[in-house]
Amino acid sequence: MATSDALPSPTAPRSRPSRRSSTATGVGLLLGTGLANQSGAATASLAFPVLGPVGVVALRQCTAGLVLLVAGRPGLRALTGAQWRTVLGSAAVFGGMNLSLYAAVERIGLGLAVTLEFLGPLAVALASSRRRLDAGCAVAAAAAVLVLTRPQPSSDHLGIGLALLAACCWAGHILFSRELGRRVPGTQGSIAAAAVSALVCLPVAVLVLALQRPSISVLACALAAGVLSSAVPLLADLLALRRVPAGLFGVFMSVNPVYAAVIGTLFLGERLDGPGWAAIAVIVTANAATAVATHRREAAGPADPVGRRAANHAPR
Repeated sequence: MATSDALPSPTAPRSRPSRRSSTATGVGLLLGTGLANQSGAATASLAFPVLGPVGVVALRQCTAGLVLLVAGRPGLRALTGAQWRTVLGSAAVFGGMNLSLYAAVERIGLGLAVTLEFLGPLAVALASSRRRLDAGCAVAAAAAVLVLTRPQPSSDHLGIGLALLAACCWAGHILFSRELGRRVPGTQGSIAAAAVSALVCLPVAVLVLALQRPSISVLACALAAGVLSSAVPLLADLLALRRVPAGLFGVFMSVNPVYAAVIGTLFLGERLDGPGWAAIAVIVTANAATAVATHRREAAGPADPVGRRAANHAPR
């Protein structure tokens, strides 16, 4: 972390107002990140009828990789073989996460798909805990999923399965990102993974554009998703994490399903009933409570700031 961004000494005359202002700025960035992320996903869904989820994801990955390469300028030539193996693993789950999520959004809607996807980071946090609070959060989240999906013969089981696959990929992405944080300095590993994903998706993007010949508006929707849902969140998170504690970061990340449900309702014509909104609230609360508990547990034990930051920085 750059020394120029360090907070003033506690003994400085204006330290308290400065600290409060910095935290408020960080919270604003986190709220803006969530809004940009889900707005990008909603915008991407408008291109599904023409490009399909595969085409949209390919264009999104290419756009995000290009923007992050230009903004971050990682030293790719300096990476070792061991570092590249971790980068490739992260790129694989990164691409799989976005493809399965967008395929789920097309079938079951943005709000439900994003809420189920957030079971991934919740599972990672709960896997290393044996506390009663975390066990209670796991039970509450499982019950909320049953209420939210309400399995029955008419349910879109494939769409639900794709959203759960996205959750598994996100969990894997978090674990790979932690390893990247240990092996590669700063955010170079995450940006390298985004670049690899873009390179793999490039032939698919070219083929889709050649076959479908989308209009400018459809193309703009797909490209906007790469900026709003990947590039903006990564860069904004970098700034936010310098201003807010890791636990607070986790709490505000947990609000994403609410953003997704509201945006889906207002702009995509999606409908959730009372039990559905209650189930989303339970999952959001479980994520937030687990984030706070995990932060307190890590603060009391050996710190791994690089790994945690890398996991939080991982572009989505």
